[in-house]
Amino acid sequence: MPREDRPLLFDEDIRILLFDYLDFKYPKVRTFEEKIIGRSRSDVVVVLPDAVIGIEIKSDADSYARLSTQIKDYDKYFDMNYILVGESHLTQVGKHIPGHWGILYVDQREEEPIVREARSACQNPKIKLKTQFAFIWKRELLELLRINGLYSHRHKKRMLIVDTLTANVEPKLLKLQMCDILFERDYSIFEEE
Repeated sequence: MPREDRPLLFDEDIRILLFDYLDFKYPKVRTFEEKIIGRSRSDVVVVLPDAVIGIEIKSDADSYARLSTQIKDYDKYFDMNYILVGESHLTQVGKHIPGHWGILYVDQREEEPIVREARSACQNPKIKLKTQFAFIWKRELLELLRINGLYSHRHKKRMLIVDTLTANVEPKLLKLQMCDILFERDYSIFEEE
């Protein structure tokens, strides 16, 4: 339970602590916020050199009302999943998530709050690489075709390109390439000149 003299933490407070935690834990990490996944919105997408991790935040002010739907959607898109909770949820959250999900929490016992890991995430048994291509833009799919020496299907639909990639490139290599593409993503292409 949070100390009596500590305020309840809200989503925006927790995110700042999470980004500090991720930068400290991983030597190479990139994050994206608020990505649509199925019928849900992922709070934070964490890209590592070899994995894509989903993090759902439940602040002290949040309930578990949408969590069952969020779990189904997260399990479709991420190699591993974590739920990050305020201390008020820590004793109960394990009852609401699958065993392969990890648990992070905000520890407010120190002078400054800090994110800690209560349970490590395991590999998601439901993940399919094809589903993760939803994170990749079409121009990035074309780049994956190019670096793998495959015919460019520039005018073909996304699914044909994904089918070509998954049929012709070893899955572990393709995952590494996909993560590298996400690391190198350049949003400046949308800036007005």
